[in-house]
Amino acid sequence: MSIELKHVNKKFGSFKALDDVSLKIENGELIALLGPSGSGKTTLLRVVAGLDAFDEGQVLFSGRDAQDQKTRERGVGFVFQHYALFRHMTVFDNIAFGLNVLPRNIRPSREEIRAKVMELLHLIQLEWVSERYPWQLSGGQRQRIALARALAVRPKVLLLDEPFGSLDAHVRKELRAWLRRFHDEFHITTIFVTHDQEEALEVADRIVVMNRGKLVQVGTPEDVFHNPVNSFVLSFLGNVNFFHCRLEEGKAVIGNTALEVPGLSVDHPQSAKLYVRPNQFQLSKVFTGSALKAVVEYVNPAGTIVKVNLKTESGELILVEITQEELKRLKIKKQDEVYVSLKDVTYSEYVQDNP
Repeated sequence: MSIELKHVNKKFGSFKALDDVSLKIENGELIALLGPSGSGKTTLLRVVAGLDAFDEGQVLFSGRDAQDQKTRERGVGFVFQHYALFRHMTVFDNIAFGLNVLPRNIRPSREEIRAKVMELLHLIQLEWVSERYPWQLSGGQRQRIALARALAVRPKVLLLDEPFGSLDAHVRKELRAWLRRFHDEFHITTIFVTHDQEEALEVADRIVVMNRGKLVQVGTPEDVFHNPVNSFVLSFLGNVNFFHCRLEEGKAVIGNTALEVPGLSVDHPQSAKLYVRPNQFQLSKVFTGSALKAVVEYVNPAGTIVKVNLKTESGELILVEITQEELKRLKIKKQDEVYVSLKDVTYSEYVQDNP
């Protein structure tokens, strides 16, 4: 099922939770809504589900206005962050709940319900917990049960509201990889709310970045990460270093140092802000002719990527990421002097000079 929002507005008192939101989600697409707390992600999800009314605009399901449709009529499955499982029911009964409360004329038989529940337990690889209660399961297992319960009624749309937010990092990684595999197999139109950029980049077909009720950027994970439309998107999608500088003749003048900026072209000198990701720097122990001099303040070699904290002569703090192989070659340690040059720049914005 496709979903389209047209110029949707929603206020809570004087607070504008959704501000002229227009978005088209294709049939079978997995969309991640990404943004800080209060950006409108969950409100948008609840509007799509029919749980919250909106003030202006339209919500269309496969081209049909959903204004007068209740949540059940929209064919929506909803999974919350805190599971919302019934503690007094077994896992089997939790998953079967949505089927058992269907109107009698469309309710499956007991045998059909049992077969459906066991099929879903097999899908989430938890057949052995069918007679247990939610409080006897781990967080990751409870979240998979909540997902199975949402799938039991064969939803046309699956809505996930920060479903892994209360889980530890290891379980989150396992479940989001499982979710991606599940979606690739069944292609249910899915909207996934998260404030975790790593989750969005790993799971989604497209990412919708939100801030203050507005859609800031919509695109594939690759496009949003490598071609951010502004500094907010760039900063929200991972660590970034920020420099005030002056752009002149293909170089960025930072303090008393002129750095060559790959691909930079300016018509005339102007003030600017440069945004550089930690992996876009080149470190050397030898002056290259276009580099900032800095002192190593800290080296964190844990993991596949080495994080190096630097402080320049003029006091700027820089985070640089290098490979383990580069660390072995450079042999840098705390208090070493190094030279920092640019391999690339993700984003720059020009600053209006004072007259």
